This record gives sequence, structure tokens and C-alpha cells, in this order.
Amino acid sequence: MEKLLLSIDCGTQSLRALIFDSEGNLRAGARVEYEPYSSPHPGWAEQDAEVYWSSLCQACRELKDSHQELFAGIAGVAVTTQRDTLINVDKEGTPLRPAILWLDQRKAKAISKLGVRHKLSLRIVQFQEAATIIEQEGKVNWLKQQQPEIWARTHKCLQVSGFLNYRLTGNYVDSVASQIGHIPFNFKKRRWASAGEITSVILTVEDSKLVELVEPGVLLGRLTETAARATGLRPELPVVAAGSDKGCETLGTGCIGPGTASLSFGTTATVQTTSRRYREPIRFMPAYPAVLPGQFNLEVEVYRGYWMIDWFKKEFGLREMEEARQMNVAPEELLNRLLQTVPPGALGLILQPFWGPGINTPEAKGALIGFGDVHSRAHIYRAIIEGLGYALLDGLGKIEKCSGIAVDKLMVSGGASQSDEICQIAADIFDRPIVRGDTYETSGLGAAIAAAVGLGWHESFEQAVVRMVRYGREFRPDPQRAHIYRQLYSRVYRRIYAALKPLYFEIRDITGYPQKVG
Repeated sequence: MEKLLLSIDCGTQSLRALIFDSEGNLRAGARVEYEPYSSPHPGWAEQDAEVYWSSLCQACRELKDSHQELFAGIAGVAVTTQRDTLINVDKEGTPLRPAILWLDQRKAKAISKLGVRHKLSLRIVQFQEAATIIEQEGKVNWLKQQQPEIWARTHKCLQVSGFLNYRLTGNYVDSVASQIGHIPFNFKKRRWASAGEITSVILTVEDSKLVELVEPGVLLGRLTETAARATGLRPELPVVAAGSDKGCETLGTGCIGPGTASLSFGTTATVQTTSRRYREPIRFMPAYPAVLPGQFNLEVEVYRGYWMIDWFKKEFGLREMEEARQMNVAPEELLNRLLQTVPPGALGLILQPFWGPGINTPEAKGALIGFGDVHSRAHIYRAIIEGLGYALLDGLGKIEKCSGIAVDKLMVSGGASQSDEICQIAADIFDRPIVRGDTYETSGLGAAIAAAVGLGWHESFEQAVVRMVRYGREFRPDPQRAHIYRQLYSRVYRRIYAALKPLYFEIRDITGYPQKVG
């Protein structure tokens, strides 16, 4: 019987169960969609954690019903999930409250617990405001302040990956490469922060509430009888450590060497490289542990990145949504046609996609400048796509500067990467060729690579990438369009924030939004 791998990819809006073979071919998949979150209060984003587990079980059962032979060949499992989502469970592994998602905007009270040594060092490196932001955004801090009874009953604080790995194996063990969020983690040393280290002071969690960590490719445990009955999988299947969705995407695109970068056109847009050395492209923002053991993903993210497509559909795209419904096609197909009707640069309409305050730009807001009577919905949509491209290009520049390595090869993944038009715009903005993976499920492929290495099917992650990653279409920049974008980026986009920054402070002082730190 053919040996196959099962990747569980749990995102904000859906969970996918994907079967890959040892050569990286996607053989079958099942997808379960759910509402991304509920908002019991303005700015909150919560999800019943059992939705993730029940969706995993449902997806597995659907795969078993539709692909019995392939399902029977599954020889190992790996889990990749969304980042920075907190699940508190009791001693029985039952969630004590809804999960608090990465989209959540509630703030803890800033209660400084820093000693004189920390405060002096923070003042020297101008980290005080950044530290306060991290403290306020820490979900564990909010829980301790607002729901102390929940915190007292909490046996473990888990990422979604840790929760699903526990349900599969019965072990509180998770991958180092999944620990990305507001947690007491030492990113440089790839371990929990020790007592006295600044993240353990700002985000305090008792050691007993933290899970055991292992490197990607290491066995987490084996499928329990209970999990086997719930999923239809075979008992004792090995469950192998993988990494976060973005980290697995980067691995699944084959971005593992110098001179390469991974663009993720997802709900959060990111540009990542893989490095053997720890570097911080944005001050006070860590490099994350890569799925490659001992290495790091240097990342710049655009918060609420290609979520803006959904925002545009709801606010401006009712016509396309109705037409798409009548034609039985995805609304994005019609939105792609809008992009084709507008020239590069959207006739001077330029968007700065700061749809949320950053750790170094807590006062920032989004901006759309250059309006004229020639502009339509189509121009706004193209300006959104171009603005995201500019922001990612700016991020890549920061990565290149801090690493000292020029990037000449770009790989793209994520939902919006299915659009040829969006990929071509990105190639023109970056003025570099962009290749798209042979499979859209690059995060799942990255998890499968980790499983294949852990099971000994390939000698190393590097060998597994060579064997399992393939590319589809390449998008090459058009010199004329690239010239227009280069001028707009260097002469306009890069100057927008500095020009508007004083006004952002004024807006914050007048309206109270974004909330002032401290």
C-alpha cells in the first residue's frame, strides 16, 4: 500500500485536511468552513475552540468517505495553524473559555513590573512604548486582569497547534516553530523565556502552564484511540511537529536559501526569508523560529493585508458579488476584471495600508491619497492591490538591509496568489520574477515536508524540499510598468508616512483612536 502524509491546516476561516505523497503531490483534500470569529464586544474576536477540533474530525471523515484507499495509506500526521491565538484548557483538556484570536483588539491594563535595570535598558534603546504595547496586547495579561477565575483554573495555555496536537496525541507537546504570538518566548534561542528575561516579565505565565517544546520534524506522539474513533484515522499513527501556517508556507514554497523570499498573499500579508542568523528587520519585532530546525524566518507583515479584498467586496463590490452569484463564479474573478480596466498607478491614486497600529507606528492610520473625478471603484481596488505590493516591497527592503543579502527570487502563496492579475502586479512592483507553487496548499505542503523528514522518508529538510516542491507559472515584470511603480514607490509611497505622521498624532489626540499607549 502506498504511504501517504496527512496535513491538517487550521486557519481563521476554515480547516483543511490534505493528503500528500512523498513527492509532494496533493492527492486529496477536504475543507470545512466556519465563521471566523464572534464579537461579544466591539473589537473582540473569539472562537469556540471546539470548532477547530470538530472541523478536523469532520474533514478527516469526509476524506475517508471520499478517498478510502488513499486515507488507508496515511502513515503520518502534521499540524499547521494560525498564529497568536490563545486557548486555555483545564486539567481534562477542556477549553475554559472561547479562544482569543490574533484579530482581537482588546487591551490589558499596562502594569509595569519592570525593575530598574530593565527600565534603564528600555529607555536607552527607546523600547518603552513598544514594551507597553506588547504588555497591553498580551492576551494572557488581559485574562489575568479581567477573568482571574479562568486563569486560576487554567492548566495549560495553548496555541491552536498545541490544542489540536493534544487532542490527537494526549500529550501537551508542540513545535518550537508554532510559538508565535504574545507569549513568554525567547525567539532568538527558540525556547520559553527564562525568569528575568524581558518577555517573561512583560508576559508572565507560570512554567506549569506552558507545554513542552520540540523542534520541527520530531515526533510529538501517536494518535490515541479516542482521536482515532473521532477522526477515522488509524490508532498509533505518528504525529510529527511542523510549524505555523506562515512558516510552513515559506517552507512549502521552497524558500530556504539566501537570495529567496516568500510572499504570502493571505489575510495577513507577509514577506519572509529563511536565515541561519537571527535578525530583526523591524526594531523590536523578532525573527520567528523557522520550520527548518535552528533557523529563523525574517518577516515583515502587513496586518489585515489581503483581508482588504473582503473589505472591498463588502463595501464597494455588491455589484460583482451579485453578478458572481448569478454566474456561479467566485466574486474575485470579476474583481480581477476590474484590475484589467485600470492602468498601472491607478491614475495617481495611492494607498498606504496601515489598517492597524504597528509596534513602531502606534499612531498610524491608513491613507488613500490622490483622488480626482476620474477615479472609480476600479481605481480604488487597484490602489488597494498596489498599496499592499508597495508595503511588502518596503518590508523586503528592510529584510535585505538587516540581513545584508539581496533577494532576486520571489515565491508567492496565499489565497490572493490564485489571481494572475494580482501576481503580475506584484512582479511589476518588485521588478523581479515571481513564481507560484504548483499547489495552492503550500502551508499544508510545508507541514507534509516536516512529516516526511520526521518519518525518515527524506534525509533532511533540504532534500525534502528538492523532492517535494515544484513550481507552476512564473510572472515576469514588464519594464514599462515596473518603471512607473518604481517612481511611485520611491517618490511618493515612501514619503507618505513621514508626511502624514504629524496629522496622525493630531487625529489620535482628537478622536482617541488608535488608543494612546501608556
